[in-house]
Amino acid sequence: MTDISKLGEFGLIDHLTKDIKPQNESTLYGIGDDCAVLHYPSSEVLVSTDMLMEGVHFDLTYIDLQHLGYKSAMVNISDIFAMNGTPKQITVSIALSKRFTVEDLEMFYSGVRAACEKWNVDIVGGDTTSSYTGLAISITCIGEAKKEDIVYRNGAKDTDLICVSGDLGAAYMGLQLLEREKVVYYQQVDEARKNNNQRMLDELRNFQPDFAGKEYLLQRQLQTEARGDIVKQLKEENIHPTAMIDISDGLSSELIHICKQSNCGCRVYEKNIPIDYQTAIMAEELTINVTTCALNGGEDYELLFTVPIGDHEKISNMQNVKIIGHITKPELGMQLVTRDNNEFELKAQGWNPIKD
Repeated sequence: MTDISKLGEFGLIDHLTKDIKPQNESTLYGIGDDCAVLHYPSSEVLVSTDMLMEGVHFDLTYIDLQHLGYKSAMVNISDIFAMNGTPKQITVSIALSKRFTVEDLEMFYSGVRAACEKWNVDIVGGDTTSSYTGLAISITCIGEAKKEDIVYRNGAKDTDLICVSGDLGAAYMGLQLLEREKVVYYQQVDEARKNNNQRMLDELRNFQPDFAGKEYLLQRQLQTEARGDIVKQLKEENIHPTAMIDISDGLSSELIHICKQSNCGCRVYEKNIPIDYQTAIMAEELTINVTTCALNGGEDYELLFTVPIGDHEKISNMQNVKIIGHITKPELGMQLVTRDNNEFELKAQGWNPIKD
């Protein structure tokens, strides 16, 4: 293992990025100077940034650095797709402690690069610094879109259809699975230490968590995917969403964002919310209401969007898209219609990044 201090900041940056070659015409100059130089002559520029903190957004007990790099890039790329844009460049900034080695950073960057290569995104800069409180990651993604193509959160109108890509709740169930196995592991470690059982401690180094039959849930939590494929399908079908957002904090929270910014209400039907079989089974194991997982779990990074009712046939024929409800007048409120036709007010109970 190579100590980062042996390379220094600029040596580390050069080591991790020396073979990165720009793929986009808008990237005039990438890594290697005080600033990247970008050129967008006929498009609007989209910019999104996210910060991920160890112990708050991720736990290195159960996510390796390669998957963390991939996820860190994908959640930012997802924001550009949520505006109906095309991601083009990212910058990567990291604060890290002395416990990390050059090889650790190579793994992280291999994940970032894999995500960027999937969507033809250039890494054009960033920063590295030291940290006394754990790993911190800040990524900014830059994209482009024609002015008339950009989709905001504030365009939903009465009678519009509410649509969602993929399925919901699986990422949250994946997190619960990882947390459960982490507890099991540390309980066994504590027992071994309490009994001064060195043999048991040695065996726990090869501890194998019980993930059988739950692989999809792990994938959804650890290998986040931005839904650029859905944006492409919408364009191919000549469907222009009236409002769109990616689901990072939970379906209910994101739908409330759209309704408040569009000054409208909604009806979402529980029976129409797409849920994978593994999600339902895991929720039953943990005695958690599966609809609650889908509404409030978060980290699905699916696209939630509204379209005019006239696009019903087109949307119905799209793969990996489900109509889950419709937009109403604001005075009718934001309601979940249950399987037995009762109505409950939607509440934003998903992830809150600044909650104590």
